[in-house]
Amino acid sequence: MVEKVIQLEDVSLVDFLGIENNNIKEVAAAFPKSKIVSRGSELRIQGTTPEIIKINEIINSLLAHYHKYGKVTTDNVTTYLQREDTQAPKQDDTGQPVLIYGTKGVAIKPKTAHQSELVKSAEDNDLVFAIGPAGTGKTYISVALAVKALKNKDVKKIIITRPAVEAGENLGFLPGDLKDKVDPYLRPIYDALDDMIPSEKLKYYQENRIVEIAPLAYMRGRTLNNAFILLDEAQNTTPMQIKMFLTRMGPHSKVIITGDRSQVDLPKKQKSGLIEAISILRDVKGIGFVKLDASDVVRHKLVRNIIKAYDKVEEEQIQRKKEKAEQEKKQKEEKNEPS
Repeated sequence: MVEKVIQLEDVSLVDFLGIENNNIKEVAAAFPKSKIVSRGSELRIQGTTPEIIKINEIINSLLAHYHKYGKVTTDNVTTYLQREDTQAPKQDDTGQPVLIYGTKGVAIKPKTAHQSELVKSAEDNDLVFAIGPAGTGKTYISVALAVKALKNKDVKKIIITRPAVEAGENLGFLPGDLKDKVDPYLRPIYDALDDMIPSEKLKYYQENRIVEIAPLAYMRGRTLNNAFILLDEAQNTTPMQIKMFLTRMGPHSKVIITGDRSQVDLPKKQKSGLIEAISILRDVKGIGFVKLDASDVVRHKLVRNIIKAYDKVEEEQIQRKKEKAEQEKKQKEEKNEPS
């Protein structure tokens, strides 16, 4: 059994719950396998995950109705319950769960086994590391999970951040103020959000800091509560930066950290904070680790072959370094042997 708590904020309980909680009793009657308990300004729902998701969506619809009309009747409850029965299925024809429906009505869902593993890991853990090459959908799926959590009122805001590290280009040569210089680094995030949230609503969310997109340096000194937080391109964090970020995590928050070990743009002598963090946190309970690879690439089919070619060269280089180290060790041992 899973439990979810919904806070009824700025709500007249009698007008929302109905006389003797009749509105909520009607919702509960439609889901006999689950339990809904009203305690003051809280609704506690206990049941299976699929049913809780449905109940949560109905309650959110009723809350939206209340805030628009000031009252909820039993007829309203019946209408929303019937609407839930006729809604599109939460799974596609292949059985894959639909995370959200995009701005063009397209179902956004995991397309590969490892993407599904990322979704499951995010459900089971409050902190997840998703590691894999470009084009594997790790950022896109993570943004979809964040939007889903906001829509379901599991969190109150989304915070998406990236280290503003120059990948061969110089920020100083870009025109405009600091925001203009940094926004190109955050463009992939905006593109994903544009697919998932209507433009006017996204603008409203950003103006009211419900959706916040900012460079990693802006996270210092903050405590991030009731938020879904995504750190993208984490391979370009330093050890101190990623430790700073991890310690920002507050109560009722979810964090996904994505990165690509093969695309570190830090100075050569600077260690990647992502690689160090994975090593340090590997055995900490409550943290999920998901590895994506070339089989998860959902871009042009050539991208998959390009990644495989680079991986092959990298493996050969590692092997040569290993053989060289063993040879040097052997020569040193032979040199130190008594004649």
